[in-house]
Amino acid sequence: MPHPHEAIPVWSVEGRFQHLIYSPKGAVEGVLIDTDGISTQFVIDPHDPSVAEQFTGLRAGQTLVVEGIEAGPSPKGEPAHTVYAFERLASVDGKEPATVRPHEEAAGTVVRFNYAKHGAANGVVLDNGDFIHTRPEGLDRLGLKIGDKVKAEGAARPLVTSTGRVIEARSVNGKPVAPAH
Repeated sequence: MPHPHEAIPVWSVEGRFQHLIYSPKGAVEGVLIDTDGISTQFVIDPHDPSVAEQFTGLRAGQTLVVEGIEAGPSPKGEPAHTVYAFERLASVDGKEPATVRPHEEAAGTVVRFNYAKHGAANGVVLDNGDFIHTRPEGLDRLGLKIGDKVKAEGAARPLVTSTGRVIEARSVNGKPVAPAH
């Protein structure tokens, strides 16, 4: 473990994007780039959708500059290539990467309900693939039905299927999801 006065070097590595690396649960947990014929892996936090979203739109062969901290030895054995802990995507094809902004709004038609682990409906899925998470009590308060047109506002992140987003709804059709305090 470094001492507080020791600087941890952040490496800047340029290479061609090869592909995403997935966790066993299907989240994006890293990327692999080719640096002059040598594979280099950057590990990202699979629970930070804003980082994963920076990489999900990339195509194989795009030139990236990625910054990271060299990962230490793993108790699971020697890696197949150099591994870094991701710090920042510095550029894509020589340009600054697009800023990832959470989508704050979703609109569409309710096609089905979604259910929590305990079986209660906790939101709706729209015809565009977005999942509007309301929690069971919010869904009861809103009274939504299949076929309803909705416009939801709230923080968003991509679904692991890459077919839509999860919207943590603050309001649906102008009505607050949670009761006023």
